[in-house]
Amino acid sequence: MAVFDTSRTTYGTASAVNRFFAFISDISATLIAWNDARVTRKVLSALSDRELEDIGLVRGDIDLVAQGHLIR
Repeated sequence: MAVFDTSRTTYGTASAVNRFFAFISDISATLIAWNDARVTRKVLSALSDRELEDIGLVRGDIDLVAQGHLIR
């Protein structure tokens, strides 16, 4: 009597598929972060100097805030 085992996976294919989806996920996360920074930069740039001063920023801080590097 012959037995056919169907519980094994194709190891090379599974890791290649996982790498592909990880790559797509990384690209997606990069695009989302870029768009968030772009929108933040655009909104803050539209504020007047007085409005920026009210929230504790100067015009030179906009890029740092958009990139998430400014901590106060």
